[in-house]
Amino acid sequence: MLATVIIELALGVYAVWRYKLNLLTKLIVLCVFVLAIFQISEYNVCVGHGLSASDWSRLGYAAITALPPLGLHILHVLAAKPKRRLIATSYLTMVGFIIYFLAYPAAFTGFQCTGNYVIFQIGVRPALLYGLYYYGWLFTAMGLGLRWANQLIKQGKRVYGRLQTVRALMVGYLVFLVPTALAYSVSPATRRGIPSIMCGFAVLFALILTLYVLPLAATRRVATTP
Repeated sequence: MLATVIIELALGVYAVWRYKLNLLTKLIVLCVFVLAIFQISEYNVCVGHGLSASDWSRLGYAAITALPPLGLHILHVLAAKPKRRLIATSYLTMVGFIIYFLAYPAAFTGFQCTGNYVIFQIGVRPALLYGLYYYGWLFTAMGLGLRWANQLIKQGKRVYGRLQTVRALMVGYLVFLVPTALAYSVSPATRRGIPSIMCGFAVLFALILTLYVLPLAATRRVATTP
């Protein structure tokens, strides 16, 4: 967890230092930092620093709740899609879940630290609704990404760079969704730790965003000479 936090924080700081803070850079930096916040929260749930385990759980879930809308927003920017009503809807649902996790006293019923991940225990119905929210927006973004990538292919070489960034974002989704799905199907015991496992693999997503997507799509800061 600590190694992952260090990598994600370093990526975020590097992005702020290397690229101008336009909309795309800000969204990617937010993605990387919320992943780091979740890892910090996981670590402190187990070691008990500062806040209570319940409060760290709330903070961690509030952080990762922002990831699906941020990813959808990044996709719209990369694909240059100006109509963003879907983004507004995703952010509204995000706010609803964040308020629930932060304000509802019984949002978390417990937790369990294992050797490789943390199990956050929430009610069955809230977990179902949250899963629909989370995977619903993730798969919506993937579906739109595939559709828009096909549209960009038809437009030819003049949008090749944009096509590459959209494809990279789709690969970024797959590098944490596919291993999580395999863990889910192979070992039933890991199913309760899916959020923790998914965010562990999501460091690869952060690497793709920062080291591949940003160099292609963002504007670098101009070095000044003394």
